[in-house]
Amino acid sequence: MPTISMFYGIIIRMYYAPSEHPPPHFHVYYGEYRASVDIQTCEITQGKLPKKQSRLVIAWAELHQEELMANWTLLMNGEKPFNIQPLQ
Repeated sequence: MPTISMFYGIIIRMYYAPSEHPPPHFHVYYGEYRASVDIQTCEITQGKLPKKQSRLVIAWAELHQEELMANWTLLMNGEKPFNIQPLQ
């Protein structure tokens, strides 16, 4: 599972098809916390993150929504995703 971004101890990853399933989403790792975030709604759909990290991830997703969707399309075609600028 490629890491596409990292910031403030948060790791953002996306899986290759065909192991993934709709809706378009990405996976977040922060210490022992895990979550999945819907790309279209920028909402956590599974798992849990601390409040501060949750706000950071959602803000990052909103800023990079188009890039995340482009990566989702690449992955669904079995191609490697590109890295996305971290939150600064």
